[in-house]
Amino acid sequence: MMSRSPERRTILALGPALLVLLTGLGTAAWADPGDETTAEVEDVVALVEDIFAEVESLDGAESESRRGEEVTVALTSDVLFALDRAVLTPRARQRVERVAERVRADSAGGTVRIEGHTDDQGGDAYNAALSLRRAGAVREALQGGLTGVTFQVEGFGERRPRVPNIVEGRPLEENRARNRRVEIVFTAKE
Repeated sequence: MMSRSPERRTILALGPALLVLLTGLGTAAWADPGDETTAEVEDVVALVEDIFAEVESLDGAESESRRGEEVTVALTSDVLFALDRAVLTPRARQRVERVAERVRADSAGGTVRIEGHTDDQGGDAYNAALSLRRAGAVREALQGGLTGVTFQVEGFGERRPRVPNIVEGRPLEENRARNRRVEIVFTAKE
């Protein structure tokens, strides 16, 4: 037996970017077919903004997100490099090798972007140069394990933080650590 609440709402998902909400379906709309009572139906259509999922490692040193077919693997610089350096640590080489395996297995080929990022400490020019050197070091490590792709390397310095470096006037070290990263971006196979 169907419940007869005063109002029902039905949500229909029509494709990846369209959501339809039907409201105003009073009890009469759910009445028996022989019942002559009618109810007005209102359609509300709203576009769904970018939806993406992000998965982070337990130690917070690595995350992966996906938007459509674009996959971004982010490795924190604190795991990859010593302070103020652009030479991969031995532990970092192992992480980069795992990322290369992931790209090799799941990439559709084409261009692999490697983007370096820093926190807000230091000057803009210095951070831009450091982030570019770090992205270049990751590219060098990936090149040995990946063939048939073109690498695009860019250093953004502090211009694209993942989270605010300063909250309520106070610097947050955990946020700064998340902002110090190198991202490997590729297109996944369909």
